[in-house]
Amino acid sequence: MGILSFLFGPKEANMESYTNLKEQNITKTIFQFTVNNIDGDPVDLSKYSGKIIILINVASKCGLTPQYTDIEAFYRAHKDEDVVILGFPANNFLGQEPGTNEEIKEFCQKNYGVSFPVFSKISVKGKDMHPLYNFLTNKNENGVMDTEVKWNFQKYLIDQEGRLVTFFDPKTSINDPKIMDAINSLR
Repeated sequence: MGILSFLFGPKEANMESYTNLKEQNITKTIFQFTVNNIDGDPVDLSKYSGKIIILINVASKCGLTPQYTDIEAFYRAHKDEDVVILGFPANNFLGQEPGTNEEIKEFCQKNYGVSFPVFSKISVKGKDMHPLYNFLTNKNENGVMDTEVKWNFQKYLIDQEGRLVTFFDPKTSINDPKIMDAINSLR
């Protein structure tokens, strides 16, 4: 059992599946997706090749919204290294992201000084789930694990080659040592 399997347990990680995927050199990655940024411009996620990615579904009117403060501070501390945060607004939980992309962008900048990449609002679960989140939550797509987006601010860790590594529950702070341990294990 690897250190990450011990730290996370079966709930938050399946490092054995990730390790097997890496050893088999399977090419299922998030780099196959192009998504629109918050201004509506297409962004090929392969742009982030070589970076460790923390992908987060965010919301403006959630009890967890104050996480933006720590997420932004984490991003600023690591943006010149090999880590990037990607925010994906979603309105899937009790209508907690009702705004337009323009309103979301204004809210994020005005209230939290968000400078990490934020993308156009998408659906992270249900019949209209965005293909990116279908990939993240479906083992048949990502080759690692099945997950369910439980709430706003769930965090997915992606390695430098675009492969899913693990996820962290919404209430897990970006500053939780197990997130940094997972990042450091990829370096």
